[in-house]
Amino acid sequence: MANTYTQLYVQFVFAVRYRMSLIQPAWETGLYKYITGIVKNNKHKLVIINGMPDHLHVFVGLNTTQSISDLMRMVKGESSEWININQFTKHKFNWQEGYGAFSYSHSQIDQVCKYIANQKKHHEKKYFLSEYKELLQEFNIEYDKRYIFKELE
Repeated sequence: MANTYTQLYVQFVFAVRYRMSLIQPAWETGLYKYITGIVKNNKHKLVIINGMPDHLHVFVGLNTTQSISDLMRMVKGESSEWININQFTKHKFNWQEGYGAFSYSHSQIDQVCKYIANQKKHHEKKYFLSEYKELLQEFNIEYDKRYIFKELE
């Protein structure tokens, strides 16, 4: 739409189904490149992507022509398909249902990038679920414990 100007930065956080540590170093970089392509092909700007074997952080400059839910459906669906086609895991790969989406101002970009870039070091001291709950609390997001990134039962 003409005369529309936006500046929207969102950090997405999503986990492997049952928070299983399935993302392996051998194909992690390929996964990040694949997701970068999905984001760029949908006319968004990927600022940084990083994660752990059980979850990812994707920081995006959003284009308002696509909804957040549509972008995440494509990122998770297409990347799952890529992982499964390439048979990177013994069993069918799935992302956990749902995701976190946290917005930031332009002045916070460097801070968020440093946080995402240092995920491996950060998680030497803190488990993913603790980190995720802290994000929800920091952003004053109410949540139902029954639906927060379930573990394998």
